Amino acid sequence: MDDLFAFPLVPGLAYADAFLTSEEERALIAAIDHEALAPFRFHGWTGKRLTASFGWHYDFDTAAFAPADPIPAALLPVRARAAAFAGLDPDAFVQALLIRYDPGAGIGWHRDRPVFEHVVGLSLGAEAVLRLRRRRAGGGFARASQPLAPRSIYHLTGEVRHEWEHSIVPMETTRWSITFRSLSQRGRAIGG
Repeated sequence: MDDLFAFPLVPGLAYADAFLTSEEERALIAAIDHEALAPFRFHGWTGKRLTASFGWHYDFDTAAFAPADPIPAALLPVRARAAAFAGLDPDAFVQALLIRYDPGAGIGWHRDRPVFEHVVGLSLGAEAVLRLRRRRAGGGFARASQPLAPRSIYHLTGEVRHEWEHSIVPMETTRWSITFRSLSQRGRAIGG
């Protein structure tokens, strides 16, 4: 019988608490809030979370994948540390997505676009739960979840990246995140 309260290990998911200090967290939150964040747009729908993309941008209204402004210099040191956590070269992370989840904002079930490969996220400001699900062969979903503490980091690759969807329920208090992504072979072919 499944233990409904267990947090099963999903292949390809790595996580660590206390990746950042409180001072680093405050500086990164200030850096995010300093950027021109805009409501997330998806096929004409405007979401509650506020975002800014750097390096590369995927436009969900037009399905266009195009270069964006360079990743801000203030993010480069934490990008290097995130890359070390993932076992990658810092230059592999060519995209940075900044998000502010104000109360009521979350993110629905999804997989990151196939133009991206490795996904590394930093969770700032408030606790959240990264929910995971994968469709079972006989119907229904296998489910798992990973609590995300403030100042934590997670890495999605392999099975969890390609076979599982993830989501975050709407927040009760403000939360910020930084997501670094590498390009997949498909993304490199499109992006040149």
